[in-house]
Amino acid sequence: MRKFVVFIWNYVFDHEVSPLRHIQDVPTRHMILQILGWMWAASFAIAIGSYTFLAISLVGHIVLIAAAAITVATYTAAEKRPSLFKRASGRRVDGEHE
Repeated sequence: MRKFVVFIWNYVFDHEVSPLRHIQDVPTRHMILQILGWMWAASFAIAIGSYTFLAISLVGHIVLIAAAAITVATYTAAEKRPSLFKRASGRRVDGEHE
């Protein structure tokens, strides 16, 4: 396993072992490796940032879905049982029964 990890490491990061070895100009080889390194760093930063803000996005979506569900439940209750919304003031007018 250790040899495999070392081989993979060298294959990716050692310009004399990786396929970049076929580029004859060493400064160009180095520049390409640097560009690839920056690309991977940016990719991981964007991915981790997305994972971090995913929780905030999920909470926001849950709030919106909950608001929609509460609205539907309220409209359904108003249609089927409007007496739920009858305001009880605590006073009764003579002859009125609940």
